[in-house]
Amino acid sequence: MTHYAVVNPATGETLASYPTHTDDEVQAAITTAHDEYRTWRDVPVAERAALIRRVAELHRERRDELAAIIVREMGKPLAAAEGEVDFAADITEYYADHADKITGDEPIEIEGEGTAVIRRSPLGVLLGIMPWNFPYYQVARFAAPNIVLGNTILLKHAGQCPESAIAIEKIYRDAGLPEGVYINLRLTNEQAAEVIADPRVQGVSVTGSERAGSAVAAVAGQHLKKVALELGGSDPFILLSTDDLDATVQAAVDARLDNTGQSCNAAKRFIVHEDLYDAFLEKFTAAMTAAKTGDPFGDDTVLGPLSSLTAAERLEEQVDRAVEQGATLVAGGSRDGAFYGSTVLTDVTADMDAYREEFFGPVGVVYKVADEDEAVAVANDTPFGLGSYVFTTDEEQAQRIADKIDAGMVYVNCVLADEAGLPFGGVKRSGTSREMGLLAADEFVNKKLIRVAA
Repeated sequence: MTHYAVVNPATGETLASYPTHTDDEVQAAITTAHDEYRTWRDVPVAERAALIRRVAELHRERRDELAAIIVREMGKPLAAAEGEVDFAADITEYYADHADKITGDEPIEIEGEGTAVIRRSPLGVLLGIMPWNFPYYQVARFAAPNIVLGNTILLKHAGQCPESAIAIEKIYRDAGLPEGVYINLRLTNEQAAEVIADPRVQGVSVTGSERAGSAVAAVAGQHLKKVALELGGSDPFILLSTDDLDATVQAAVDARLDNTGQSCNAAKRFIVHEDLYDAFLEKFTAAMTAAKTGDPFGDDTVLGPLSSLTAAERLEEQVDRAVEQGATLVAGGSRDGAFYGSTVLTDVTADMDAYREEFFGPVGVVYKVADEDEAVAVANDTPFGLGSYVFTTDEEQAQRIADKIDAGMVYVNCVLADEAGLPFGGVKRSGTSREMGLLAADEFVNKKLIRVAA
């Protein structure tokens, strides 16, 4: 029987394992969620919001416990783990605060007499397939808005996150939500496909790799189910001018090394004007290699291990292949178990695999460009289109580039500036949907027209 396991990537030790749920247990969970939906959708919005607010409070009350779990599960440095719990609480609370706005009627001006409104109604049971890199944050931005709307949730977490998944489910129970509103399921891929196919399940949201998204979308399409995809990214960091190069370099490093470089919307390609290139590369390389790697429970650790030995070996293979194909290894490129040192590459060209691959770890690729147009061309020459970062002292230039960038998000002169109220999502192979902010509440909802005659 397939197991979900906690394998501490810092030590390689298997700390606990859990069996997948049986087919009978899965069917019972779908039935429970479906039956509860019929009641939950009619619970007053204020009551649903109050229970979700309690979920946010419990995240904060259990902060230390929750953070320690994901340090063990996927090696996230402790400070980052604590910050993730805080952000998950903020996101959850946001939807409690905005419950009336995301469920309220939207009047439409009409030419005839009478009235017309768009009324947002829930769809039913939803399946969420979540990744390992942000075990709490990813769940919060999917579950919270949909539960406030009146949907019920089945949640398949990543195989290496069974204990954070259990902890989240317990929070929903302890907050007072009925059992069928949020159910954690340990599913095989085959079972997940069967859940999607079940006529009682109305939609599926997946955050993960292109491969996972494609597989889920294929099953969902076959069964005419709504699907939301949040996939990978190879976000550009464009630097054209700056009044403070040191601060800009630090922003670049922060944007690359957040979560040990394992973020879909991390800056991964650094596109620098030729006038700043040499100075940026020198300072960026020094700052990247100075970041402390070590015990993820350490107070000053910046880089923990990657999420698994397999992840580190995959990143090592990518970097080695890039160098074999002609890239210059400026610094780094070494692995110790699941730990992979911060790495800087240059001279990556369009005929190399590395030009269009996503490096999911602490690897930064630096490009030299002659002007704004070349910077935009390089930034857009990727199959991904999630986030982007633009650093310039020219406000008009910033707006021009923001318009031209093929991405779902553009951050100008700032990094790590996500907020609960800001939508998150991309275009091209980075996905098809938006999470967080008010837009998230439009993904799995029936936008029902109600037209009343005079």
